[in-house]
Amino acid sequence: MKHLLIILTTICALSFGTSHAQDFNPKKHNYLALSKNIQHLQPVILTASELAQEDGKKYGKFFMLIYGKTVEDIPNNEEFARLLEQAKALNIEVFACEFALKKFKVDLDQLPSNLKTTKNAFLYGYQLQKEGFITLTL
Repeated sequence: MKHLLIILTTICALSFGTSHAQDFNPKKHNYLALSKNIQHLQPVILTASELAQEDGKKYGKFFMLIYGKTVEDIPNNEEFARLLEQAKALNIEVFACEFALKKFKVDLDQLPSNLKTTKNAFLYGYQLQKEGFITLTL
């Protein structure tokens, strides 16, 4: 009984330790683009599309992290919203840095609903690199 309790405790501890992890497959090619210009979304979409064709079954995730002053250009931007829809259709996940949003006083309610946020784009970028993401900073 004591061994069962130890095993169950270990399983629970391991489960809680991975709360920030997502469903990445390290055997696939996972990509990350960090950018301080929202206009880079268009070439990221084109690149992701070509990489998906090139990689075939080895294509995994594609994330774009947006940081810096460019977050001011996101609210009420119809072109960016249209590009976000294209990105979503290609399974590209786009995130805005919450630190930048706060610094440049961008109201979270003004962001497109399909734009995700992360507290710190740099930290999240490093975490994804540790998970094996192929990274490009634009």
